[in-house]
Amino acid sequence: MKEEERISQLREELHAHNHRYYVENAPVISDQEFDALMRELQELEARHPEMHDDNSPTQRVGSDLGGEFQQVAHRYPMLSLANTYNRQEVAEWYESVSKGLHGAEFEVCCEMKYDGLSISLTYENGRLVRGVTRGDGVNGDDVTANVRTIRCIPLVLTGDDYPKDFEIRGEILMPWKVFENLNAEREKAEEPLFANPRNAASGTLKSQSSALVASRRLDAYLYYILGAELPSDSHYDNLEHARQWGFKISEGMIKAHSLDEIYAFIDKWDTERKNLPVATDGIVLKVNSLAQQRQLGYTAKSPRWAIAYKFKAERERTRLLDVTFQVGRTGAVTPVANMEPVQLAGTMVKRATLNNEDFIRSFDLHIGDYVYVEKGGEIIPKIVGVDVDSREEGAQPVEFAKICPECGTPLVRYEGEAAHYCPNDATCPPQIKGRIEHFISRKAMNIDSLGPETVDEYYRRRLIRNVADLYDITVQDINGDGSREKSARKIVEGIRVSCQVPFERVVFALGIRLVGETSAKILARHFKNIDTLMNASLDQLTQIDGIGEVMAKSVITYFHTPENVEIVERLRGYGLQMSLTDEQLASTTDILAGKTIVISGVFQKHSRDEYKAMIEQNGGKNTGSISAKTSMVLAGENMGPAKLQKAEKLGVRIINEDEFLEMIASK
Repeated sequence: MKEEERISQLREELHAHNHRYYVENAPVISDQEFDALMRELQELEARHPEMHDDNSPTQRVGSDLGGEFQQVAHRYPMLSLANTYNRQEVAEWYESVSKGLHGAEFEVCCEMKYDGLSISLTYENGRLVRGVTRGDGVNGDDVTANVRTIRCIPLVLTGDDYPKDFEIRGEILMPWKVFENLNAEREKAEEPLFANPRNAASGTLKSQSSALVASRRLDAYLYYILGAELPSDSHYDNLEHARQWGFKISEGMIKAHSLDEIYAFIDKWDTERKNLPVATDGIVLKVNSLAQQRQLGYTAKSPRWAIAYKFKAERERTRLLDVTFQVGRTGAVTPVANMEPVQLAGTMVKRATLNNEDFIRSFDLHIGDYVYVEKGGEIIPKIVGVDVDSREEGAQPVEFAKICPECGTPLVRYEGEAAHYCPNDATCPPQIKGRIEHFISRKAMNIDSLGPETVDEYYRRRLIRNVADLYDITVQDINGDGSREKSARKIVEGIRVSCQVPFERVVFALGIRLVGETSAKILARHFKNIDTLMNASLDQLTQIDGIGEVMAKSVITYFHTPENVEIVERLRGYGLQMSLTDEQLASTTDILAGKTIVISGVFQKHSRDEYKAMIEQNGGKNTGSISAKTSMVLAGENMGPAKLQKAEKLGVRIINEDEFLEMIASK
């Protein structure tokens, strides 16, 4: 067989195996065998670049190359559905459909409402040509490169009865297990956690790196087909055809002929959805006949022939066993409820945050209480009620800790704050390790050769007691018995290289309480060097836009603590950047001081991130949404119509790239 023929054969085989594994969940070969076929195809494609195909199975790994998303106009507007929350509202919709069809018989297709990111996929001649997000319903982002990495989305269709040109819509999702693993990784890296799988899926699909998207193992369910030549007038039948073409279509889909059948579907999935591998938040009801859909038409915002029924947030009753207290890197003490395990929103839950002492008092919590827990898509479940009638006689109320559970220091509560703190930041172990983990994190010093487990090991071995101790570590300290010399050299080199990290990230890395990444950037650019920042007065700090009194007092407290000053001086001695560079100083102005700027659209001369940096370097502030406080909009091509309309309504000035660059060039 010729190599060109083998390439075609391998592509067909691998597409089929992908479908069996990711859609049907019924693989017929082992992972090892699949990988061997993939390697063979990669080698053959490398020898035959003339046979490159964007829809080859080898292209699903994605690329690390970034680039702004192009905005694409939807051929058919992507409207949102009206929501209902009870049976009465469902009955009212059903009656309105009947009236709109003048009493004609109709079927209703009942489907799951998946909680993800809406996507529109266009296929021509059986091949994926474009993937576009919902956007504002009229225009969306072209995320085709990212969509190609999602294994359950077919790149090439099977069969031969699909339309020549059609669009299919659905939902991009992150499965619960993937979501939990991702947040666990982010927590270890001291990165912000995703609030729920929908946010995680959205953030992933909007990534500029398709390789990152590929690594996140997204899922997708498709639920509506549009086109001039569809197989059937029945929406249900069209989806069954799509299933045969290779699309992942929900198994939980029926045709209902009465309200009672719709109610039975709602009752079934209000319970069964808890066992699904992905997040759902309701069901969708659609008139099945496409001709009847056209007859019913649309309102300004939504179709009359479809409606969403939203489930109530999942709530379960379980027993409160005890309350423990965790200490964070800033010394904040968080109470955690430990409960009898209960299934909630796709996962087994046994812990819930109690926020602070005021929260505990508001529920009058007692040990042994039966409590109601909700997840509602949030990261950490929360207690939303107490079954007081089931409280046992003699149950003891939950008492907030008086001393630090880690070091025994009496806790304090600062004026105006809800949290309690352990003030012993010098020797309290979780605070010390937490500050070191924050210091080495990606957005701070980015010492990626270290991690939380390594920090814990070095702390136990007494190699480190503060962040400055990192720069004293030698290869011999780490290597010990001689078995880890290669990794030891990598760690020491990573620590050495971190001395080149810019000053603004050094300020963030210090871990000053309440000073986040943005605040650190503001402080660094305003004071320009560590000495001026260390000696800043309360008045000087509070005069800076974005720095409030509470944060200002925290900064002063940090730099008036002798142990912290000693650490800063040691870091200076090791060569860390303690001031803006000459290049940064030369490019820093106050031309945009006091101005709030929104960036929208696609740009030709610089990327969005580069423009954001220019705004900050010239004293301005970036925001994502337009309001009465917006000073101007930096607009590129295809500016979002909603933002354009709002800017015009509020009289906000709109400038283009050339005008902006000319403005900051006048420094």
